[in-house]
Amino acid sequence: MTFPVQPNQYLGPLLLAALSILAFLCEPYSSAHLALESTWWEQGNYYQAISGHFLHTNYVHLAFNLLGVFLLWMLHGDDYDAYYYLIKFLLTCVGISILILLFSPEISWYVGLSGAIHGVFAWGCIKDISKGLISGWLLVIGLVIKVGNEQINGAGSLMPDLIEANVAIDSHLYGAGIGIVIGVMTYLVAIYRQSKK
Repeated sequence: MTFPVQPNQYLGPLLLAALSILAFLCEPYSSAHLALESTWWEQGNYYQAISGHFLHTNYVHLAFNLLGVFLLWMLHGDDYDAYYYLIKFLLTCVGISILILLFSPEISWYVGLSGAIHGVFAWGCIKDISKGLISGWLLVIGLVIKVGNEQINGAGSLMPDLIEANVAIDSHLYGAGIGIVIGVMTYLVAIYRQSKK
């Protein structure tokens, strides 16, 4: 197994990790000013649609999400391009924030990378599928089962205890859905560009 060690492959995840750690070191200021609040749109705090995703409730929450970023880099990092990785990631964050605002009014305060991580995972799976890898389909099936189970049965009791907060399972659903859409759109754009050559 080879690791994706080209700068263009690891700079995106590394920047996400660095920003998350920096935000954590700036607590409690970060949570007081940068967390995604349900009033972000009406109060014009549009930056929260991105900044809230880089905050975490405690070091366990941060560690779990950074582990997720790392594992996805190991799994799909060969396909990462720092610029497009960050653009897709930020689009996923904004999309999740808008969907929370529209469809999850019970979430009045949100922090964490996990929703966006589900998006990164989903578009990585679609990339695998576009390359003809059966594992891409298996990973998508696993993602659908995981997210579906959360919607039906909740997140369980262990994780909320560890991160000292409720798990925003809707963000996982939204992130996965947005990731699939981004993955499919990226694939269609690539096909279109190929046809023009």
